[in-house]
Amino acid sequence: MADIRVDRQGAVWLVTIDRAQKMNSLDFGAHEALVDVWREFDADDSARVGVITGAGDKAFCAGADLKTYTMSFATLPPHEFRRKWVDGVGLGGITRGMEIDKPLIAAVNGFAISGGLEIALACDLRFCSDNAEFALQDSKWGFHACDGGLVRLPMIVGLGNAMEMILSGERIDAASAHRIGLVNRVWPQAELLAKALDYAQMLARRAPLAHRFAKATMRRMVGMPLADALKAEVRSFYDLGQSEDLAEGTQSFRERRDASFKAR
Repeated sequence: MADIRVDRQGAVWLVTIDRAQKMNSLDFGAHEALVDVWREFDADDSARVGVITGAGDKAFCAGADLKTYTMSFATLPPHEFRRKWVDGVGLGGITRGMEIDKPLIAAVNGFAISGGLEIALACDLRFCSDNAEFALQDSKWGFHACDGGLVRLPMIVGLGNAMEMILSGERIDAASAHRIGLVNRVWPQAELLAKALDYAQMLARRAPLAHRFAKATMRRMVGMPLADALKAEVRSFYDLGQSEDLAEGTQSFRERRDASFKAR
C-alpha cells in the first residue's frame, strides 16, 4: 500500500496515487493496491463517496508504467490474459470488471494520460486544475486504449471529439477539456482538492440508495431501446418506494429541514 494512500474523511474516502517520481503511473503493485482499496470502499457501507487524485502538482496519473507494465501485460499467453484481464479487472480496478454504485470523483491535478485518463473516465465526475492536460497517447507507441478509453470517451465527449483525441494522441488543456464536456469543473491548482472534497462531502449527505439505484440504472440503460430504458427508470424509482431513504427525504421536506440519511 506504499504507493496508494487512503484518507478516510467521514463518509468520503480520498484515494491518492503516491508515485509522484513516476508521474503517478501504475506498476503492477500499485495497480493491485488500488484494486484492493476500491473493493474495500465498495464493501464498506459507511463509505459513500470516493475521490481519487495523484500526489504532487504535476500529474494525476500517467497511466500504466511503460517500463514495467505494458509489455508484460500485452504479451501474456492468451489463456492467461483472458483469465487475469479479460475476465478480471482493468487498470486501477474501476476501469473494467468492477461496478461501484457509489459516486466516484476524479480530482485531476495535472497530467491524465492514457490509462490515467481511463481511470478518470471511469469516475462519475471529473474536476481538474487549471494546469491539467489530458490525452490518450497510445497510438504514438503502437497500440490503442484498452481500459475503457475507446468506450467511455465517445459517450462523454461525443464521437468526433473522441476520434480527434484517440487518433492523434495529442494532449488537450483544461479549458478544452471543459469545453467538450470531459471535465465538469476547472479550479486553480491550489483550490482543486479542497473544492473536490467539499463537493464530495455534499454528495455524501445525499441519499445513498438513490445514488446506488440511479448509477446502476444509468449503466444498464446504455444501448437499451428507449422504451425499455424508460421502464427500467420508473421500476428503479418504485424499488426505492419502501425505503427509509425516501421516507426520511419526504419527511424532511415537510418539516423544512435537511435530510439525514443512514449508511446503507
